[in-house]
Amino acid sequence: MTKLRLAIVGAGPAGIYAADILLKAEKNFEVSIDLFEQLPAPYGLVRYGVAPDHPRIKGIITALREVLDTGRIRLFGNVLYGRDITLDDLKAHYNAVIFSTGAVRDADLDIPGIDLDGSYGAAEFVSWYDGHPDVPRGWPLEAKEVAVIGNGNVALDVARILAKHADDLLPTEIPANVYEALAASPVTDVHVFGRRGPMQVKFTPLELRELGELRDVDMIVHDEDFDYDEASKTAITSNKQVFVIDKVFTGWRAREAGTASRRLHLHFHANPVAVTGDGRVEGFRYERTAPDGQGGVVGTGEVHELPVQAVYRAVGYFGSPLPGIPFDEKRGVIPNREGQVLDDTDHPVPGVYATGWIKRGPVGLIGHTKSDAMETIKHVVNDQANWWAPAHPDEQSVVDLLSKRGVEYTDLGGWHRLDEHEKALGEPVGRVRIKIVPRVEMVAVSRSEA
Repeated sequence: MTKLRLAIVGAGPAGIYAADILLKAEKNFEVSIDLFEQLPAPYGLVRYGVAPDHPRIKGIITALREVLDTGRIRLFGNVLYGRDITLDDLKAHYNAVIFSTGAVRDADLDIPGIDLDGSYGAAEFVSWYDGHPDVPRGWPLEAKEVAVIGNGNVALDVARILAKHADDLLPTEIPANVYEALAASPVTDVHVFGRRGPMQVKFTPLELRELGELRDVDMIVHDEDFDYDEASKTAITSNKQVFVIDKVFTGWRAREAGTASRRLHLHFHANPVAVTGDGRVEGFRYERTAPDGQGGVVGTGEVHELPVQAVYRAVGYFGSPLPGIPFDEKRGVIPNREGQVLDDTDHPVPGVYATGWIKRGPVGLIGHTKSDAMETIKHVVNDQANWWAPAHPDEQSVVDLLSKRGVEYTDLGGWHRLDEHEKALGEPVGRVRIKIVPRVEMVAVSRSEA
């Protein structure tokens, strides 16, 4: 019986779902799957891109773990594609590869001053407060007034973590270095800016509602942002999510001004114009916008500037190129047709596939990731004529290759050891876990060297 040896590069939700769907698919061949992950632990952005005070979303890990724990998928963590294992290596050991490396870089925002000292990408900040091992342990939280540019869930996560009192994060898995830095933060005001109106936001009602529940933090909205056009009124009556968002805002507008020590301001119809300052961030300049009647906005020429000492851009994620694989520099994705990777002549590259955000861009939720994977797996199953013919298809040969190169890879048993170790650290202080941050320590625990 034919056997498919499949490599999947990236052990986040996209890669794990692809493996699960393939194992459950109707097919006339056996399947052997190896997952390669550059970090010592699996789960990608679910572990390193979800705020620590969102355990409901982190519950997705339970479903992902069930897939890995079937025993039908091997995990090779702490293995970097392009350095520890190459495309030529994959061709020598597998019939095909699926890239599910996601999108972890910040998208650019082309306005004057965006590169000033004190201006940051939200993705890097998220990685820091989530304990990503490849991000510096310290973070310069020195600003009293902060601007966050963007109106999606990441923008609200960043704003909430900045405004929230550090002690209220202690029950979560927040790393010790992150707690200490947030506890020392002098922040008093966090301003969130969005180009369009409050009924065109990209965040969810749950994310919005959570902001109003922060202890000792006043929510500030501005009446001039709530002069709804017909499109907004229609959205309120026809879309349940928009209806709930409007209800939350209505409640906040009726509140009395509080005496909290911190304030979180939401500014709508505010198009970024420039970050100002002499060498470092001193202010944020924006232009008031107005609805254009077609769901977009137009500038009004009315420009405002607020004093801030730090700016975070949360305008989206962006994919990174992979050695030997076609890449669309404009969209930040691997060019593909339904998951089949395309060369520069729009022809499928034999044996190479993509799924998740590196396939479609950083949009959509977990449900989209599953449908993405189904589409890609359909082509993997049907493309037997285009599979590679590996010279070393036996499963041990990959283990031997990594060992010969001195790669300190971690496996599924190692992840279980690290997982239990983090939980044990948290138990004495009543926390779910205390996340290990340094990569060398993660690898040592995983490989039973600590």
